[in-house]
Amino acid sequence: MSKSKEEAVLAASARGATYLVLLQISSRGFTFVVNQILLRYLSPELLGISSQLELFAISVLYFSRESLRVALQRRGTGNTSSHESKEARNVTSTVATRAQEVVNLTYIPIVLGLLLAYLFSQMYLSKATPDALSVPHIRRALTLYSLAAILELCVEPCFAVANQQMLYGLRASAEATATLLRCVVTCSTAIWGSKAAESLGALPFAYGQLGYASGLILVYYGRIWTKATGFSLIPRSISSDHVLTLFSRPYLTLSLYLYGQSGLKHILTQGDSLLIALFTSLTSQGVYALASNYGSLLARVLFSPIEESSRGVFGRLVSSSSSSSSSKKTPLSALTSAHTYLSTLLRAYSLLALLLTSLAPHLAPPLLSLVAGRSWRLTAAPQVLSVYCYYIPLLAYNGILEAFVAAVASPAQLKEQAKWMLAFSFAYVGAGWLLLGVWGLGAEGLVGANAVNMGVRIFWCKIWVEVWWRAQKDGSEGEGEEEGEKEVVDEKGRGETEREGKNGEVPVFKVLSAETLPKMRTAGVGVAAWAVLSVLRREFLDGGLLELVVLGGVAGLAGVTMRVASFFCLSV
Repeated sequence: MSKSKEEAVLAASARGATYLVLLQISSRGFTFVVNQILLRYLSPELLGISSQLELFAISVLYFSRESLRVALQRRGTGNTSSHESKEARNVTSTVATRAQEVVNLTYIPIVLGLLLAYLFSQMYLSKATPDALSVPHIRRALTLYSLAAILELCVEPCFAVANQQMLYGLRASAEATATLLRCVVTCSTAIWGSKAAESLGALPFAYGQLGYASGLILVYYGRIWTKATGFSLIPRSISSDHVLTLFSRPYLTLSLYLYGQSGLKHILTQGDSLLIALFTSLTSQGVYALASNYGSLLARVLFSPIEESSRGVFGRLVSSSSSSSSSKKTPLSALTSAHTYLSTLLRAYSLLALLLTSLAPHLAPPLLSLVAGRSWRLTAAPQVLSVYCYYIPLLAYNGILEAFVAAVASPAQLKEQAKWMLAFSFAYVGAGWLLLGVWGLGAEGLVGANAVNMGVRIFWCKIWVEVWWRAQKDGSEGEGEEEGEKEVVDEKGRGETEREGKNGEVPVFKVLSAETLPKMRTAGVGVAAWAVLSVLRREFLDGGLLELVVLGGVAGLAGVTMRVASFFCLSV
């Protein structure tokens, strides 16, 4: 991969991440406002039911499409496999044919979704508690959630083409429109039911989810249909080298490898919802849903888009080096770009983690009282939200490290990771059972179990990533003289010598190093800010708006102090 192409990939990824972050900020901001209205009409029990139905929809979507999405983002994997003949590689060399390959594959999640929606709905009805089944219109709401999930899966052909062609603006407009529809439908239905004295149960959320799926279909098909030049949005035969003449064998094989791993990852990610449903009441489920929704807002707005775009960056830059069938080594410049990208993200996350753990746990309870109403402050939600703030940095680290592993690991390595994920799931369930079932810590114990889960996953990823980089460095020995220096001609025709890495070697990478962690002075200021806020909140303030104003002022002063400290340290 040439230097200009690497820069183009990074630039496209930066634009894509910016689009996705702006999308999340706008959509989550609007959703946040609507949720504040809904909280006036919802009880903790009803919020608990809505979280169960949301888990149902997420599970159907995840098990149907996630492994294929990850496989399609690993560019280059499908074109280097020994399973394809030279004739097949020539066929898939055109953009239109590759787009048709992608479209054909995306019909597999639709079929899977039909089966899983029925299976999971029957499982829910058979395993749900009597309290959950007594909620008005619960069966109709479940049916609507199933229909919405299937409609959303029908967008996959357009989504995959848009992702392949880096049409991030289209995705942003589609999801923004869909989010707007969901918020309007949910809020208007809930308000109408309250004014009409109708007990709608979870129907407002179900109708809102249906509106979201409809919005995605309208925007995606309206835009992609006009761009479908040389390929069709319905399955078409490609060549005899493809499975059933339709599906790319390498992508299909990789998706199967990833499927088991993605299933375990989903259980680990959504395990908090499963555990709290098993060990706590609907009221506790509602309290945890409120606290986790606020607590994970930053993860959804910032971390998730960065993780998704980063997976594409790593896949385009260095995934070919992990393919067992590829004899071509990744260029040193691509490895250097990936090293810089990953180190910069980890350092930014470290600074954000310091800021969050210093200030957020003390600001969260009064802020929750202000936005959700004082009635929610009488529940366990404020304390749960405070504890959740310490968990957010783990989400950030785990997300970016697992994105790197998913992008560059070979199928055999992904299979090995799946085994470890299975072990982590047992550890997670054991921690949840101990903290919730035995010690009865409730929602706070669930946050602790999540932290254990994320901690072991981060530790495994740390070891894997550092071993991977060490292998790249060892593999580059003896080739440094050839790759270390090269002639680069600038726009004016002048020759310059460019040195990549130190003496033409792959740079050393450590997850925890001076490149990725804040300076000691900056960390010290963060610890001091945490201590001051703890004393203020415990000894002098009794809650309410005054508490929020005073703590906010101290937090702002701490932020300025950290910035000044970083200036004197030259770099945080």
